[in-house]
Amino acid sequence: MLTIRNTQGLSRCLFLVRLKATIFVHFLPCLFQGVLSPRRFVLFLRRLLLFLSKLQHNKFVRIGRHTRLDLYVPSFPTPAFYAGCRKFMTFAGDLPCITALISVTSACRYACPHCYQRLDHGKDVALDTLIPVVRQLQDRGVTFFNLEGGEPFLVYDRLKRVCGAIDARAEVWVNSTGDGMTLERLQELKRLNLTAVMFSLHTADPARLNAFMQSDRAWDTLVRGIDLCHQAEVPVAFNACLTRDGFYDGEFERIMDKAREFQACLIQLIKPKPAGGWLEAGTPEFSRQDLDHVRDLAQRYNHDRAYASYPAISAQIIEEAPEHFGCTAGGTDRFYLNAKGDVQPCEFLNLSFGNIADEDFDTIYARMRKAFVPPGETWLCEACAPQIRRLIKAHRVMNLPLGKGLSEEIHRNWNRGKPTEVYSALAKLR
Repeated sequence: MLTIRNTQGLSRCLFLVRLKATIFVHFLPCLFQGVLSPRRFVLFLRRLLLFLSKLQHNKFVRIGRHTRLDLYVPSFPTPAFYAGCRKFMTFAGDLPCITALISVTSACRYACPHCYQRLDHGKDVALDTLIPVVRQLQDRGVTFFNLEGGEPFLVYDRLKRVCGAIDARAEVWVNSTGDGMTLERLQELKRLNLTAVMFSLHTADPARLNAFMQSDRAWDTLVRGIDLCHQAEVPVAFNACLTRDGFYDGEFERIMDKAREFQACLIQLIKPKPAGGWLEAGTPEFSRQDLDHVRDLAQRYNHDRAYASYPAISAQIIEEAPEHFGCTAGGTDRFYLNAKGDVQPCEFLNLSFGNIADEDFDTIYARMRKAFVPPGETWLCEACAPQIRRLIKAHRVMNLPLGKGLSEEIHRNWNRGKPTEVYSALAKLR
């Protein structure tokens, strides 16, 4: 069985010392070999330390021989971790994106009401088009690939081909319901750089999960998939999308208990987004007090000794707060490529900057990056939802994301809020 152990207290302090010392020694040859001038070597280290300082709210978790600092930061000390560090060696132009969420298929046997792909109708993009883009992304500096569907194990050959295109410079996480998963498939993907599998756990109650996913076998499939991952020694993680009430009626605590029982290494808390299935109806409002409450819960489970045995929590409302990273969409740190080939800023923002089946990826990507300079604090998935709804009704749109033309009506003059403090500080270190 793979050993999962959280790093806290004195062990955490010693780990941070080791982390910084190891990074310094690892990149020292870049100075001696002339890759970086003395000045830029110092700036590189300052940038990297600034970035790492924004991860201090996380619970660090040791998975086997490696330690994870954050959901989207590859485990230390892997080749993917050091490849991610190289992001901060870029001094000309924008810092490269290091995370890509890629949907390999829209195939799925469930019908979750909140699904952000609920209206993404269309044929899966050809692998001969997708695979070169995946390789190109890795060459651009992407070090964390999050592969999903639909359900990717339902089109296993596609999933395997995409995994096979990614080498040790990046980690591969797969989002799954467990449907179509087998021990043999997990073992094969593990040899192709599979790092972890993330399941959805929106409730700890089997009957409620079945009702939510509209299948009487959803819970059993989930449990079976978790067991298969443990057999294959593939780390298990979860994501949970809870409405406001779930953080007050004990559902959050029950999910954390269940995640610990399932021996998860990490759980991602996703704030409900007005996208896909929830675009028209919208999502329950979270007041400032509610957001503070969720933040307090996450921090308690991450740092209070009483919860030392619980999985690490990665909470979007903390990661995307102005004092941390703000909105990281649009290639600032991450972007989304849907199953049809649409390049989207984020899975929760139903806009397309172009489709790789119709246009060169470089052209599409440059168009998107230009629209996100400089990075801003505003959560665009929420800010843009009313305008997206208006365009859908005005143009009788039946399929999401909005096409390139309609999307431009939104991003041409949008207000992305104040520039995010951390990216502004990084830009000054040149």
